[in-house]
Amino acid sequence: MIYAGADPAAPNPQAVCLGETMAVLLPGHPGPTESVEQFLVGVGGAESNVACGLAGHGITTAWISRVGDDAFGRRITSELTARGVDVSAVTVDPLRPTGLYLKETHPHSRMRYYRTGSAASALGPDIFTNPVFNRVVSGARLLHLSGITPALSDSCLGLIRALLTAPRPGRTVSFDLNWRPALWRDRDPAVLLELGNAADLLFLGADEAEAAFGLGSDAAIRAAFPAPATVVVKNSEHHVTALNADGTTVSEPALLVEVVEPTGAGDAFAAGYLAATLRGLDQRSRLRLGHITAATALTSHGDHGVPQSPELTAALLAASPDQWAATRVAAAGIHSPALF
Repeated sequence: MIYAGADPAAPNPQAVCLGETMAVLLPGHPGPTESVEQFLVGVGGAESNVACGLAGHGITTAWISRVGDDAFGRRITSELTARGVDVSAVTVDPLRPTGLYLKETHPHSRMRYYRTGSAASALGPDIFTNPVFNRVVSGARLLHLSGITPALSDSCLGLIRALLTAPRPGRTVSFDLNWRPALWRDRDPAVLLELGNAADLLFLGADEAEAAFGLGSDAAIRAAFPAPATVVVKNSEHHVTALNADGTTVSEPALLVEVVEPTGAGDAFAAGYLAATLRGLDQRSRLRLGHITAATALTSHGDHGVPQSPELTAALLAASPDQWAATRVAAAGIHSPALF
């Protein structure tokens, strides 16, 4: 077994994120893909985005997956390491390639995925025999999963089921629906109801709930997912609501943002919310840190933004409702009466 960066002396992380990350090819200039002569290479993956966001908030975090024994796999593990993420439990697959997706910009923006048979699609319950995996997960207070992984293969589904049903004393398991209809075209999406209900904390968009399950209201969503302690419903750019198992709800409007690039905002929100959860903050502060983290991603090129200073973040978390509503976020910085 080959690991990407095994370090037996590394401290156990507070948080662990598991799922596929792929290399991404970004066109060097607009136009039909067949006419593009240069591409920029990046990396992209929902769970590793969350891992990077958590690390940016000072949470010791590991990302677990499989990558190919190729340049793209090395690029992924190198970039995540540079962002402070522990990749010691990432397995290097000598036979299967790292997944890849291509961004097209003409005639409209879309992604083309080349992930069938990827190294990450071979993830499965046999990971529990991996001593590095067990070391990394053993002391974690948070395990973050998503609905992308179980759609990749039967073995991936088996792994997510096993992780969601395994004993987890003192550990919160979060699950982001991350609805990808193309991945579920030949699979039964109803399994996501089962998986979401096995988590302690569930993230999903109101649009995702409608598209995947025909759930058109917060009440219908909560009824379909009765088991999690909290269901966090993201309502586009307008607001996010935490639906608690005791029947209480907390809703917080999004900040007003001059968007540079929307990619990665949902993952950034989850990272901020989870970081606040690990710090024991109240529900409103969790939602606010999610919004703040999403805003930094929205005002940056790529999936990740630069974390705000602890002082600025504390001021925004303590802002009055009027001060929060008057806050404006742009690439040049944040303007808010809470900072004066």
